[in-house]
Amino acid sequence: MMRTSILDTNWLGRPRSIAAVLLESGGHTAILDPGPASTLPRLREFLAEHGLTVANLDAILLTHIHLDHAGATGALVKENPKLHVYVHKIGMLHMADPSKLLASADRLWPGQLPYLFGETLPVPFGNLKMLKGGETLSLGARKLDVLYTPGHAAHHVSYFDASDGTIYVGDTTGFHIEGEPYVVPLAPPPDIDLEIWSASLDAILSKHPRRLFVTHYGYSNDPAAHVAQYRENLFRWADLAKEIMHRGLDEKSALEKFVATVSAEIAQRLPAAEAEHYIFNAGLNLSWLGLERYHRKRSEAAAQPATPAEMQKKST
Repeated sequence: MMRTSILDTNWLGRPRSIAAVLLESGGHTAILDPGPASTLPRLREFLAEHGLTVANLDAILLTHIHLDHAGATGALVKENPKLHVYVHKIGMLHMADPSKLLASADRLWPGQLPYLFGETLPVPFGNLKMLKGGETLSLGARKLDVLYTPGHAAHHVSYFDASDGTIYVGDTTGFHIEGEPYVVPLAPPPDIDLEIWSASLDAILSKHPRRLFVTHYGYSNDPAAHVAQYRENLFRWADLAKEIMHRGLDEKSALEKFVATVSAEIAQRLPAAEAEHYIFNAGLNLSWLGLERYHRKRSEAAAQPATPAEMQKKST
């Protein structure tokens, strides 16, 4: 039996915000992106509804290590020490020692981490299974191809299940509620890279998936149209951030201008209740910070004098 079940973690009492995925096949049971530790009670309830407990799990698959996707991992491993945790190699050390990850998150949500995400525990290094991209994982009778899909995060991977044409894309293709006509960029600091991100979108489409599964939130049944809209929106938001940066506003005013502009865009594209849900979940202030950092770092790099090796390369 091969079964895929979607868990609405009901994050902060908000349905359709963060999804985890239960993958069952041939006696193997895995959770893809278990969510934050703050939603562990709902995860346990969900497993019980399927006749399972944490002790029945064999593996955790992480698209990336941001707390809303991976924060519960350490607690699950503490409860079930035999769990294998699949994660990209760049994220491994941060799962084993999340202190830097937590410090970075606390700068974005000062003083709010326990409320938002619960307690993030370390994962013993022996439980971690390194991914680079290009692997095929055999999980019971299910096989998942691993794609390296950075852009949103340097340690982001996606998982493609050829048996039903689903690709689990984490945050690579944005925030999109199943059935709604609009997809919103998710571009938090510090790893945003638009050129690499665009290549990751191409890599996803190269698998010719039948549908995307988006952690925030649900299936998207026209991958080509979804990716085309996402690419357009992401680069338009990036252009907006660059234009605001050139106005010379102070930091607070620039952030407020960006958030107000993209909030108005969302409000124009969706019914009021859905627009509010998108705005609540999408971290628009974080997208400003990520896109501003991306442009600033590129400008700083362009201003640096060329190294002798770079000059030699240009002359050949």
